[in-house]
Amino acid sequence: MMISTRGRYALRVMLELALNNDGRYTPLRKISEDQGISEKYLESITKILVNDGMIVGLRGKGGGYKLAGAPSDYTVGSILKLTEGTLAPVACLKGEHDKCPRAADCLTLPMWTKVYGIIDNYFENITLEDLINRSV
Repeated sequence: MMISTRGRYALRVMLELALNNDGRYTPLRKISEDQGISEKYLESITKILVNDGMIVGLRGKGGGYKLAGAPSDYTVGSILKLTEGTLAPVACLKGEHDKCPRAADCLTLPMWTKVYGIIDNYFENITLEDLINRSV
């Protein structure tokens, strides 16, 4: 499993907003400067996060982005799944439409299923608050 740049950057955006979670909007330019990520790339990431309701955006003077909830409400798993689509280590576990015709006879499927469960459980039990508090 390899987490894409989009997934890692989305996590960084969410952490930036969690660290500045004072009710005010954080301008995209500030996020870009603080994180060293281009504004253009951040626009595509924030659009995904806004559309899912994880963050709230406001245009114009005093605008920017802020978390829609508390840092403890967001898991690393939910952020990565939103941006990555899945955390499955192999294609045959991505979803019902990717069902492998060999699944019934596959000797490795139980291993991959267990790995997937471990990964999912791990990331679903880490919140932004945990990362901020360095309690991972």
